[in-house]
Amino acid sequence: MTARPLVIAVDGPAAAGKGTLAKALAAKLGLPYLDTGLLYRAVARRVVNAGLDPAGDASSEAQALQQEDLARTDLRVPEIDRGASLVAAQPAVRAALLERQRVFASETGAVVDGRDIGTVVFPDADVKFFITASPRTRALRRHHQVTDGTPLDGKALEAAVAEIVARDERDSTRETAPLVQAADAVLIETDSLSAAEVLDKACEIVALRRPRG
Repeated sequence: MTARPLVIAVDGPAAAGKGTLAKALAAKLGLPYLDTGLLYRAVARRVVNAGLDPAGDASSEAQALQQEDLARTDLRVPEIDRGASLVAAQPAVRAALLERQRVFASETGAVVDGRDIGTVVFPDADVKFFITASPRTRALRRHHQVTDGTPLDGKALEAAVAEIVARDERDSTRETAPLVQAADAVLIETDSLSAAEVLDKACEIVALRRPRG
């Protein structure tokens, strides 16, 4: 009997390290990788570029999303961080992107990261992870992602932490597909772990949980 395609869900809040893990895990296992957060960022960028408010109805921009939108280099900036959170809270936007995410992994399997992968997109995923870290750790990571590594002063760090906390609040309290750990997901806190250590831990869990065929 041939094993069905392996699907691994990696969920967690912003800048917790889920993308780093998901990409590394996909490479390690020879699986495709999908960053679903990038879909919402690309929708937010289309909305902003059209001169619209991300808090308004963004469903038409979600339906019009093209592959080239995902290749833009201006999707990971503070303006789009907030915009992505706002468009992702809209049921019509999520519905427009849901089937696209499911089709991606249907034939070959995949490692998919986001905020509702293990709860909504792939509730029957073979392995589920929930990756998290403290708001301070995540604020520092996000700063390093979008800058040249210039240290944050006290006020700037405080503001960055506040934005992370606000993003968590928006994502975890939205009515549609809120950020929540799936009951059967493995929790990994990454504050004191390197990317390599997180990958090693995840690989051990996948080896124990992956289906046999």
